[in-house]
Amino acid sequence: MGLFGKRKAAAQPQEAEVWSASEVLGAQRVDLLALIPLVAIVALVGLVGTLVFLVAQADATRARAKLATDALWVEQTLSFQMSVDEDQLVRLALDAAGGTAQNLLNARARLHITSNPETLGIRWYGVDGRLVAAQPESPDHGEGALAAQLLASGAVTARPVYSSVRNGVVSLAQRISANGGVVVASVSLPMMLERHIPWWIAEQYGVRVTDASGTLAERARRPVAEGAPYHGISFDPPLAGTTLEIMAYDAPPVIGPSALIAAIGALSVFAILALAALHRSATRRRSAEERLHAEMAFRRAMEESLTVGMRAKDLQGRILYVNAAFCKLVGYTAEELVGRASPMPYWAFDTMEETLARQRQLTEGPAVPQAFETRFRRADGVEIEVQVYEAPLIDAGGKHRGWMGSIIDITEAKGAARRARAQDESLARTGRLVTLGEMASTLAHELNQPLAAIASYAAGGLNLFEQPEPDMGMLRQAFEKMATQARRAGEIIRRVQDFVRKRAPQLGPLDLPEVVADAIAMMAPLARENRVKLSSVIAGQIPPVSADRILIEQVLVNLIRNGIEAMAEGPRTGPELEVRLTHGESMVFLEVVDAGPGISDTVAASLFDPFTSTKSEGMGMGLNICRSIVELHHGRLVYHPRPEGGTSFTFTLPVHSEGGPA
Repeated sequence: MGLFGKRKAAAQPQEAEVWSASEVLGAQRVDLLALIPLVAIVALVGLVGTLVFLVAQADATRARAKLATDALWVEQTLSFQMSVDEDQLVRLALDAAGGTAQNLLNARARLHITSNPETLGIRWYGVDGRLVAAQPESPDHGEGALAAQLLASGAVTARPVYSSVRNGVVSLAQRISANGGVVVASVSLPMMLERHIPWWIAEQYGVRVTDASGTLAERARRPVAEGAPYHGISFDPPLAGTTLEIMAYDAPPVIGPSALIAAIGALSVFAILALAALHRSATRRRSAEERLHAEMAFRRAMEESLTVGMRAKDLQGRILYVNAAFCKLVGYTAEELVGRASPMPYWAFDTMEETLARQRQLTEGPAVPQAFETRFRRADGVEIEVQVYEAPLIDAGGKHRGWMGSIIDITEAKGAARRARAQDESLARTGRLVTLGEMASTLAHELNQPLAAIASYAAGGLNLFEQPEPDMGMLRQAFEKMATQARRAGEIIRRVQDFVRKRAPQLGPLDLPEVVADAIAMMAPLARENRVKLSSVIAGQIPPVSADRILIEQVLVNLIRNGIEAMAEGPRTGPELEVRLTHGESMVFLEVVDAGPGISDTVAASLFDPFTSTKSEGMGMGLNICRSIVELHHGRLVYHPRPEGGTSFTFTLPVHSEGGPA
């Protein structure tokens, strides 16, 4: 490196230091500039808060001054009214002392009471304290006691003497003369407040007169709020020891100034935060963009890792998006599918019309989630069964833009279900064959009876033919009985064939009493062999049920056979096995009740599980098959022990409904 190069290299650190210092100074200037709006905002908040405080204090001072002025006005008004009543009482006393007739005094008293309804009445008492006259005739409100007190004192005053307030009423007494009686007036303080306090005062304040004992009279249109402004002024005179109180109904508002200060503070905080946000906006914007890219990549990775096929399409059915799982499901790439319109290459040929109709329904119907099963045809030609869940695709503005579908391959699940159903049907047929094997000896005995009868009638017919003149009537009767017994044997064989024949369940209206009768007839030989009496109890008219005759007969035969064998093996509480038929509003109840030894609690817990049996040679599949058959018919099979001994198996079947689902 040359000398010039060395000098340049040496100069670079100095330049770096200079720029670093300038950046520091610039940062300091930026900070100082940022503090100027902050200081201005704080100063503004302080000034506005001080102004609001001063305004609130001035309003409070004005309110207190107005309250005191109104209280003084009310006190003067009430005092003036009391002075009016005093003057009237003094004039009446002077007139009485001057010899005015009592009827004229009564007329003047009535006129005063009419003009001043708060004056309840005026009474004249003689020098002996007896009542001379009263206007109007009214109960004594304490006037007599006040008159007696004034007469006893012997004093003659220039102004009336007041009594204490009782029940809101105060009495005024005036001596007529030194040797004369007393005139007394009763004044109602509540009525005086009601009449002489104007409405504009009553709308703003509550007014009351109190003394040491409490409230004497009050006028208030509504309750007074706690902390409301209050002012009291002495009402003595005219009433000794009383105070006139005036209270505002509502407390002075504190929300207004506080709310204003809070709003200004909030705006200040908002302005400060806005300054900080502007200062950091560039950095945060870059950070947000980086996070957005990362989140989009993460979401894309999530969608691609899903095992459920995802497919988005617009309202016209055009594909907008597919994930890797959907492409793997149908065997087509995303480039081959995105942008394609109906029909799709993965639709099965035989479901094309159905799929197009469903697409039209999604386009024209309401935007509600839907679920359905269909078949897809993969790119290699293999057809698969899928479960599709369609949900509305709503954009950020809340507008329905299309449909988002979740597609699950259920080919294996459907195949497993079909295999399970086939296995259940095979198991049920095996159960019928096992039952048939156990019934073989009794069925042979059952067939021996009609065959023996046929042989007997045939021998009798041959004997009739050997006679010189055969009796044709007896011969016809013998052949008819032979035909009857042959039909009986054929019916037994047909019933056994139907019982063991493998076929698909055929649900339809079924007469249960007839099935019960056939099952009892089939099990009658086994019952006679084990000394068990079979009977049926049918409660009322049993409606038809929706069931398969052979399967329900298999359940009945199995339950009856179990009951007979239980009664044959263990101690029994009776000889009878009963089949009961009852019905409810929508279900029919069929109960098989035996009188055997019952089932232990340990076995009862797993009674319906496969390979659970109480018999030494039993397979343990009978009750499990019975429960499967009953549940196939949308019913329920339950077991209950009988308190008196034995067991009760009850199963339900739905009542057949016309037009209902098969």
